[in-house]
Amino acid sequence: MKKVFLSFAALALVASVYSCRETNEEKAEENMEEMTQDIEDAAEDTGDAIEEAAEDTGEAMDNAADEVEDEMKGNDDM
Repeated sequence: MKKVFLSFAALALVASVYSCRETNEEKAEENMEEMTQDIEDAAEDTGDAIEEAAEDTGEAMDNAADEVEDEMKGNDDM
């Protein structure tokens, strides 16, 4: 009877360790998927920010060129 009890206890220990491993693997996989999504979102946000900054820079350059042109026309009238 003692051997049966010890065998059952050993089997329960092995089963619990195996169950924990599966749970940890599932959690790790979920975490990896979340991290991948977060990285993709961050990359998209970064791309949007770069595009917006490029547009703002282009507009600023156009405005500066217009101001220079207006200034040059103002100097020609003198």
